[in-house]
Amino acid sequence: MDLKCQGLVLVVGLVLGLVATDQGSTESSRLSARSYDYGNALKKAILFFEGQRSGKLPSKQRVEWRGDSALTDGQQDKVKLVGGYYDAGDNVKFVWPMSFTITLLSWVGIEFREQVSYAGQLGHLRTAVRWGAKFLLRAHTSPTVLYTQVGDGSTDHQCWERPEDMDTPRTLYKITADSPGTEAAADAAAALASASMVFRSDNSTYWSKLLNRSKLLFEFANDYRGSYQASCPFYCSFSGYQDELLWAAAWLFKATNDAKYQKFVLENIEWSRSVSEFSWDNKYIGAQVLLAKEYLAGNKNLRKYKTDADAFVCSLMPNSGSVQIQTTPGGLLFTRDTANLQYVTTAALVLFVYSKTLKSAGLDGVQCNSANFSATQIRAFAKSQVDYILGNNPLNFSYMVGYGNAYSKRIHHRGASIPSINVLPRKVSCKEGFSTWFPTNDPNPNTHVGAIVGGPDSNDRFNDVRSDSSHLEPTTYINAAFVGAAAALIEEQCFLRQPFRSSAVASE
Repeated sequence: MDLKCQGLVLVVGLVLGLVATDQGSTESSRLSARSYDYGNALKKAILFFEGQRSGKLPSKQRVEWRGDSALTDGQQDKVKLVGGYYDAGDNVKFVWPMSFTITLLSWVGIEFREQVSYAGQLGHLRTAVRWGAKFLLRAHTSPTVLYTQVGDGSTDHQCWERPEDMDTPRTLYKITADSPGTEAAADAAAALASASMVFRSDNSTYWSKLLNRSKLLFEFANDYRGSYQASCPFYCSFSGYQDELLWAAAWLFKATNDAKYQKFVLENIEWSRSVSEFSWDNKYIGAQVLLAKEYLAGNKNLRKYKTDADAFVCSLMPNSGSVQIQTTPGGLLFTRDTANLQYVTTAALVLFVYSKTLKSAGLDGVQCNSANFSATQIRAFAKSQVDYILGNNPLNFSYMVGYGNAYSKRIHHRGASIPSINVLPRKVSCKEGFSTWFPTNDPNPNTHVGAIVGGPDSNDRFNDVRSDSSHLEPTTYINAAFVGAAAALIEEQCFLRQPFRSSAVASE
């Protein structure tokens, strides 16, 4: 490592140490200067999505313990709803969180394209985006019809089956002009608008197809307003639909530079409010960060979005004077005890993107009461969250499966917990899954590499027990946000003299 790189590592370590000391936690500062192989973490985080695929798997499928599944989805309505992603450890396809996942992955492909390319993962990232976007296009069967769920959640959760054996009802849910669901339609619009930017440089019409469909979905969401509740009790809207409309309009403005989307976010600027989380339900900070960048580029009418984005930072940064989200003794942000890492990874992604925006604009940072946090400090705090997930925590435990020496062996995931159909080709019934594979203390027979679980409790405690879905179940949106957080850190590893190359050739 040359002197320049040594200096960088020292500075980052000192900043992290200062943040940890301000928290009053000696545990979190114990290994604060530790650095991880973020290229490897990025590779694994993206690989995870291949294990979540539904439908006919491609010949270049790398997660070999998975097989084809749900090949007749949509058949009862004579529509093709094959493909897409299972959202978590079950076998249901929920369009609302799937859209959020695709938007996050696309944001990474836009904001950190160079870093992802440097790591040799751009092809795989684009493939992950395309797999989800293709399903969203299929689900939008007419201007005012969007299928929002495939599979009955209640019945599915009463079974423990591999996707390949699934025989629970593939019930279809949809929103229409008569039965609207603004959140789901707007989120799908955001997903396709952001995805269009990932593929814009291609010599094809694919990106324009995505963008045109995004515009139609936004019109549907806005013209037929009504809060989406069809996925309850699994995905219920608590924050309302205004955040999704702002999120979609912000992405369409970014993708098109069309004044009508700028007009929309200006006319509805009072919808924006200070928040302390970013999730599949609450998109306010996502829209605020996108629009704060426009404000800093000269659109001074968007100042409120910048003010609210600053407030988000203040709600997270230790000793800001207005902290709303506390940290565990080990330094992990802790929002709530249900898949808490979903809020950690999304917060880290936002902090990385926003610190980059502030630095590019030449700003000192964010003022939080009497404390000022520079872009470097904000970035360092985000890095501490990534490092905690990868193993810099009181348990020295990685919350990403397959990363490091100690990680979860019993994740709450049907496909991972039952032997692959390549090993056990006979059907495993619903009851057999629950009686034989669900309760065992044995490690899962399939290692779902890259899966990030729900994480520890508020005291950094974690028990690797399959039945504990709140702490052991991975989701696509946890991983999607982590992809961005890991990508943001790749440039920090200046000691790498040759580009990181994955063992598999990236292709679509």
